[in-house]
Amino acid sequence: MLERPLDWLGDVVRAQRPRRLPVVLSRSEVQRVLGTLTGTPRLIALLLYGGGLRVSECLNLRVHDVDFDRHELLVRHGKGGKDRRTILPRAAADLLRAHLDRVRPLAEADRAAGVPGVCLPDAIARKYPNAGTDWGWQWVFPSARLSTDPRTGVCRRHHAHPSAVNRSVVAAARAAGVTKHATAHTFRHAFATHLLEDGQDIRTVQELLGHADVSTTMIYTHALNTGGLGVTSPADRLLGSPADDRA
Repeated sequence: MLERPLDWLGDVVRAQRPRRLPVVLSRSEVQRVLGTLTGTPRLIALLLYGGGLRVSECLNLRVHDVDFDRHELLVRHGKGGKDRRTILPRAAADLLRAHLDRVRPLAEADRAAGVPGVCLPDAIARKYPNAGTDWGWQWVFPSARLSTDPRTGVCRRHHAHPSAVNRSVVAAARAAGVTKHATAHTFRHAFATHLLEDGQDIRTVQELLGHADVSTTMIYTHALNTGGLGVTSPADRLLGSPADDRA
């Protein structure tokens, strides 16, 4: 702006964010938390764990993004604006079908009451302005009440709010006796770690998670198999571990 050369910029070093390891639930901890959850929060948590979804990606699912035949979920406009496909766990398929059967009358009641259709991506809204009333474009997890869109001022039905999902998961983890700081996003960490434990190659896991760089996915290798980086402690070799005693 001042048209003065800033020669000193050459010595400036870009700040690096500290590397934080993700919180990962064990399989038994995941089972306990899922066993404590009920209803729609349990279904959402099952999709987060079974498909590696972010909470926002799960709540932004539309009915036509669910492919029951191929057992796939289409994630649209994920982080970085990218689309990807991930797993629809078979354990959740029947529950999800039953859930859609329960929420469809809600969409039909909105249409009968003259409530505007759901919001659409800009290009779709311009090309197909009435598509928001089609069943395929409805939210998989609609909100229980109508609310006003702050951008348009239109009162319509939006998807469920992420904070409600997170509160349910945090409460369930506490009730299940999990001492780790578990949130809804923790299921995504468990998904990646458990797939790698099962022998899935890291590039496949990278694609399922939607990571642009495999180095981001590699952070999950810290918790593989036995933990502790897979190294046997010298104390166990010297004094013997309980596992050695049982053997």
